[in-house]
Amino acid sequence: MSGSSRPSPGRRPAGEHEVKGLAFRDDPGDRDEEDEGGAPPPSPVAAGPRVGWRKLTFLPVVLIAVLLATWLWYRQADLDALSQNALGNGQVTKALWQHVQLTVISTFFVLIIAIPLGILLTRKAFRKATPFAMAFANMGQATPAIGLLALLVIWLGIGRRAALIGIIIYAVLPVLSNTIAGLKANDPTLLEAARGIGMSPLGVLTRVELPLAVPLILAGVRTALVLNVGTATLATFGGGGGLGVLITTGITSQRMPVLVLGSVLTVALALLVDWLASLAELLLRPRGLEVGT
Repeated sequence: MSGSSRPSPGRRPAGEHEVKGLAFRDDPGDRDEEDEGGAPPPSPVAAGPRVGWRKLTFLPVVLIAVLLATWLWYRQADLDALSQNALGNGQVTKALWQHVQLTVISTFFVLIIAIPLGILLTRKAFRKATPFAMAFANMGQATPAIGLLALLVIWLGIGRRAALIGIIIYAVLPVLSNTIAGLKANDPTLLEAARGIGMSPLGVLTRVELPLAVPLILAGVRTALVLNVGTATLATFGGGGGLGVLITTGITSQRMPVLVLGSVLTVALALLVDWLASLAELLLRPRGLEVGT
């Protein structure tokens, strides 16, 4: 019995070693610390894709199906001379391109106006002006779009400039309010910690405040984009062109193919813009703000 418990020659119990013929045994506490320190770190969990295949494919497939069905219906529709004149000679392509231009240009100016203004109004020196700026932005959106456009046409004359200014004024509010809300929602302890490690005010803004506010700012931009697509249909009343030309022509002349085509293209463009904005919202969101990271 005693012989069976004795270690075999050439092999020592775990934790025992020999130095110059003398046997030494490791302290159990040191061995535990060594085991814990030598244990391989847990492998990091790989982050999943930000955009799934359903998000990438569902809406485009639906839009393609709707546009294809509209085109097939348009091809077999009985068009009179007035409908052919409104839809022929590249008029549909021209109206669609004008609508895209109105949306892109107005959104660009909304961004370069609303985001810097929102940042400025959250600085200590300009916080007292925030209620006045928000009141002005609320007035712009509370005014009926067609009435605002009419006033601008009276002031600036008929043309694209009046339409663009009206669209910009109408879409500033969501971006401005979301920028202010996103910057104000930042945790003050994080900002104080950033200042405590020696970051400049500009560094705190660009590396801490704005990244944390990105989700709310992008949500405001997405809302403004959809608003701009819808408001741009009214540009036709100020001579700005766009898909509103087809819609108003179809209504005034009671030509259903013209009205349906203009309306379907407007809705499809609004849904496409919203889908693209939602993708940008997911892709531009900082990784650290995602749930589960």
